[in-house]
Amino acid sequence: MQGITLYLIRAISIAILVSLGLVEARRTVDNMNVIDKCWRTNPDWRRNRRQLATCTVGFAGKMTNNIGRDVVDYKVTDSGDDDPLNPRPGTLRYAMTDLKGKVWITFKRSMSITLAKPLLVSSFTTIDGRGVNVHIENGGCLLLKKVTNVIVHGLYIHDCKPQEPGPVKGPGGEIVHLGPMDGDAIRVVTSSKIWIDHCTMYDCVDGLIDVTRGSTEITISNNWFRFQDKVMLLGHDDGFRRDVNMRVTVAFNHFGPNCIQRMPRIRFGYAHVVNNLHLGWGIYAIGGSMTPSIKSQSNLFIAPKGGNKEITWDSNANGNFKSIEDVFENGASFTTSVDKDAAMRPNYGADQTFEVEDGRRVRALTKSAGALKCPKISRC
Repeated sequence: MQGITLYLIRAISIAILVSLGLVEARRTVDNMNVIDKCWRTNPDWRRNRRQLATCTVGFAGKMTNNIGRDVVDYKVTDSGDDDPLNPRPGTLRYAMTDLKGKVWITFKRSMSITLAKPLLVSSFTTIDGRGVNVHIENGGCLLLKKVTNVIVHGLYIHDCKPQEPGPVKGPGGEIVHLGPMDGDAIRVVTSSKIWIDHCTMYDCVDGLIDVTRGSTEITISNNWFRFQDKVMLLGHDDGFRRDVNMRVTVAFNHFGPNCIQRMPRIRFGYAHVVNNLHLGWGIYAIGGSMTPSIKSQSNLFIAPKGGNKEITWDSNANGNFKSIEDVFENGASFTTSVDKDAAMRPNYGADQTFEVEDGRRVRALTKSAGALKCPKISRC
């Protein structure tokens, strides 16, 4: 009888623990944003890495051009970058220069990569850092120039340095003569259909992300930007009018601590800034010039304790700034410059649209922003 009682107690205890675990898992899932729910709920994500390409939202649209039977799987085994003109097999640069077609890049182990020259990323490339800790640091960083269909996911990119002009081997083995580089983490030039997701970026000499010279169809999501003066520039300069066609979605990112400005700054084009956490700012959070259109929707703005409480900055006083259902704390203030009835819709297509969450949930939606810590056996 005593044995039966102990058995029942043990069975009930196990049932309670399982139930509590399911409840906790449910809470975690409920707190995920729409991108993360798409793949992070799959405990077998390592065997289904390409599911990621179906999960993006916003202007980049679904990245299904990056998957299919013709994808080449490449694993980085060598963290070196000794010769940018003749990269060794196993290095990250070799995948960009010597492989053709669609390439899905993963990493054998955690590693730190110091690039001797900027890395020219090729079209139809996915850099997938999930499951390990990959740092690109203390050298050149990523350059996406005249490319399309690129996913950059799960990297730490920091301490990027200015680069002298010079030759470097690029996609298809072509030798490219690059001009000087300012020291950005990711520079996107004349490129389209780009998704930058779950990266952690900080402490670069110039900025963290630049989207310039006619680039469009961009989604920047789930990233953690910190310890940076100039964070994100959308639009080349005041004279480059081709950027009027630029369309960028900035969603579920965590800005801060110690970010000063450009979260983002946009020229000419359109930015949908949605469900982001802005943890303070120095000069401003969202800025623009040359008649940009910026729809700020359901973000959480936490003003710094001292200093500037105003979120926006418009260098020409002719921008279209609109705040819809944003949440303001610590006295944060948003100056709207369009009629209250102006919709400023992003006009997303079927593969771009997503449901915007309540701004009061932004803390939960951005809790996992940045490169993820993924257990070896479990959900990410």
